[in-house]
Amino acid sequence: MQKIDNFNFAGLKAIVRVDFNVPLDENGKITDDTRIRGALPTLKKILADGGSLILMSHMGKPKGKVNPKMSLSQIKDAVSNALGVPVLFAPDCGNASEMAAALKPGEVLLLENLRFYPEEEGKPVGIDKEDPNYDVAKKEMKARQVEFAKKLASYADVYVNDAFGTAHRKHASTAVIADYFNTDNKMLGYLMEKEVTAVDNILSDIKRPFTAIMGGSKVSTKIGIIENLMDKVDNLILCGGMTYTFSKATGGNIGTSICENDKLDLALDIIKKAAEKGVNLVLATDCVAADSYSNDANTQIVPVNAIPDGWEGLDAGPESRKAFANAIKEAKTILWNGPAGVFEFDNFTAGSRAIADAIVEATANGAFSLIGGGDSVACVNKFGLADKVSYVSTGGGALLEAIEGKELPGIAAIKGK
Repeated sequence: MQKIDNFNFAGLKAIVRVDFNVPLDENGKITDDTRIRGALPTLKKILADGGSLILMSHMGKPKGKVNPKMSLSQIKDAVSNALGVPVLFAPDCGNASEMAAALKPGEVLLLENLRFYPEEEGKPVGIDKEDPNYDVAKKEMKARQVEFAKKLASYADVYVNDAFGTAHRKHASTAVIADYFNTDNKMLGYLMEKEVTAVDNILSDIKRPFTAIMGGSKVSTKIGIIENLMDKVDNLILCGGMTYTFSKATGGNIGTSICENDKLDLALDIIKKAAEKGVNLVLATDCVAADSYSNDANTQIVPVNAIPDGWEGLDAGPESRKAFANAIKEAKTILWNGPAGVFEFDNFTAGSRAIADAIVEATANGAFSLIGGGDSVACVNKFGLADKVSYVSTGGGALLEAIEGKELPGIAAIKGK
């Protein structure tokens, strides 16, 4: 597989799939430019070599229709400021041949939102899956997707994928386009390379003990990851909202706490599997219960299996925090996905903060720590600790699917699989 460090872009046009799906305020101003900054090493390498850049990205979910509120024209100036060079804008990503052909070395062209074309995602529009004609429509759309990818590929000499956040999607710009470049002229960008290495450190190059922390509200959304990790981890901390599904499954009273009543058997099965595989399963024993879902609610510390009626668990309690921290501090490999409580409320951040602090301490003592998933990333950013862990992933769904052991189309397309 071609490596970006070994490639000279001099005199070549590079079309780069970036993830510039950045949050905007009501005035179209960027509120967090992390994703733009993350792509800069790749983009600046291409420009420094004497190449020209064609940038393509999606923004939001316009569902195949033009939507001015999701136009990438809104971020053109921000991209220009970040790169330090003027950025041209192509208002139609599917008809930018002339602008692309006119690019000179050192110049940058930003294409309009890829998802203004339904061909990008390759899903039939305006027809239900139950419709008897759906399969025909799907086949027709796949053919159109190929043509769309071929069109995008025609703009450039080289293809670079640096959008890990969309690597789990087989879209025109993330996977199909790679078919139109030979092995030497398609590669991962620096950001993608770092993400792949980070996942590999977690799944393949494990230094023990390995502690994984899975938080969030639902067991169901994490079951694939939990099952894949069960054969790899030494310690598995399950926290956050899923705590109360486990508590109820084992006979506890959980008040009005969040609970997946149809997943109680699944929770018991996870407990059983952990015991069979010798995994130290760490579950909360106490919680901060509140009398309403509010930052200003009245609170009390209670056992997770004895929450009073009318009260709900919103954060891990002090004994649980100690147990979490103990399982983390001795680890040499750490994965954190999902908070321990409703960290958005300042009065219910203690559980997540205890996890973050323990990860920082372990990292300082030589552990490799990977933080992934939107809420976990938001946690470390809120606590100002992002620079004190080994790696903070930019990909939510892509990271989770990689940890589940699934092959990501965006990476497989580069590797030629």
